[in-house]
Amino acid sequence: MQVLGIVGHSESGKTTLIERLTQRLSGSGRVATVKHCTHAPDIDTDGKDTARHRDAGAAETVALTDDGEWYATGDSRTLDETLDALAPDYDYALVEGYSEAAIPKVVLGDREVADPVVHRAPHGADANLDDIIAALEERDPYITLETLVADVKRDPDEVYSGAIATFTGRVRAQEGPEDPPTELLEFERYDEVAAEKMAALRRDLESRDGVYAVRLHHKTGVVEAGEDIVFVVILAGHRGEAFRAVEDGINRLKEEVPLFKKEVTVDEEFWAHERS
Repeated sequence: MQVLGIVGHSESGKTTLIERLTQRLSGSGRVATVKHCTHAPDIDTDGKDTARHRDAGAAETVALTDDGEWYATGDSRTLDETLDALAPDYDYALVEGYSEAAIPKVVLGDREVADPVVHRAPHGADANLDDIIAALEERDPYITLETLVADVKRDPDEVYSGAIATFTGRVRAQEGPEDPPTELLEFERYDEVAAEKMAALRRDLESRDGVYAVRLHHKTGVVEAGEDIVFVVILAGHRGEAFRAVEDGINRLKEEVPLFKKEVTVDEEFWAHERS
């Protein structure tokens, strides 16, 4: 899923640009939109029942209509959690607001925002859609373990599969009780070489008997303590084939794909390859 933020002051045409982009992108895939609200909107179309459920203590409520429309409300959901939930089912997510989020953004007007910025325009009506979409497609997609699992389930050989094995690598917050806590890791890669190595590894694993589909993904940039870093997903005929392939996949990815890791602890920061 490609994610794009639209940020700007009031009256800068954020919703106008969301509408324009949605109309254009919906011809290429499914589009979801996310809006930053300062207060809970009134989405209970009947006005009573789901609000009573929430007042009674329900953490999340979902209202379904006869024609398939649905509405949901809940507590304590972050932007990242929302994007995680959307990623398996959508090709694009357009996010209105969240100027400090670490997602690609279009900036309208003179709003100060966090990087990365892919386009600037005075107003949403003036923004060049071709330039925005071209810049967006150059960015890495938003990938989760669930998106990769959903992808292998769409493989034509899925009917022969009796197993899906996955591996998730994450940022360990601390090696041990006496070690300094890790705040974040930062990963850099040689894009073309890394992509070639990843593709070759995937082809090799998929050539094995009983292995039908393989997906590999390693994040780059800053990944904070407790967050996921790398995913390996194997669709196979049986669990033995799946387990062997997922173990070989992560081991070879770490050995063969050129990725450079900087570790930042509460005491210091260093590049891992300089200490090996």
